[in-house]
Amino acid sequence: MGKVVIYGSVSVDGFIADDSDDPGPLFDWLTGGDVALDDSGVLKVSQASHDYIRPYWDEIGVTIAGRHVFDLTDGWDGTPPSGIDHVVVVSHRPPPEGWNPDLPFQFVERVEAAVARAKELAGDRTVEIAAGDVGGQALAGGLVDEVRMDVVPVVFGAGKRFFGTLDAHHLLEDPDLVVQGERVLHLRYPVRRATN
Repeated sequence: MGKVVIYGSVSVDGFIADDSDDPGPLFDWLTGGDVALDDSGVLKVSQASHDYIRPYWDEIGVTIAGRHVFDLTDGWDGTPPSGIDHVVVVSHRPPPEGWNPDLPFQFVERVEAAVARAKELAGDRTVEIAAGDVGGQALAGGLVDEVRMDVVPVVFGAGKRFFGTLDAHHLLEDPDLVVQGERVLHLRYPVRRATN
């Protein structure tokens, strides 16, 4: 089985967007470099960021997102982002009216069920959980192996938190990888497991 990873770009003070869901400059590093990250012609990063992000993206089999993110992106127009095979959407509501059930999107009501289904779909590939409330719920439920953050040098002061409304302490291990890109610091933290 692959690992389960929470991932997202984040401000220095821990926010993934402002209160209006605007990420501001959090994704500028994805378009400000000179090395193509994919075939879109839009995503261009520094060489250091490419060497870190591209192999990670290639190992992702499934992304888990909340319904809020799904709605904000208009369901990625039915195509999973970044070449990912499947998206599992955590939602208490059914798919949008007219949604094609043959698309590689599945809707489940609980985070635990989403992680279980995503692991089945991903096989030995990585399951990525979008940062925010769903990611925080997965961390609180002991379902996460790793936290990856792309820390951007900006302070929001308020907004949508990286771990959502998580209200308990969770220890991470020291970062096992730190990569300095241009206008971004990539951090990878294994999640500390409770010992008996």
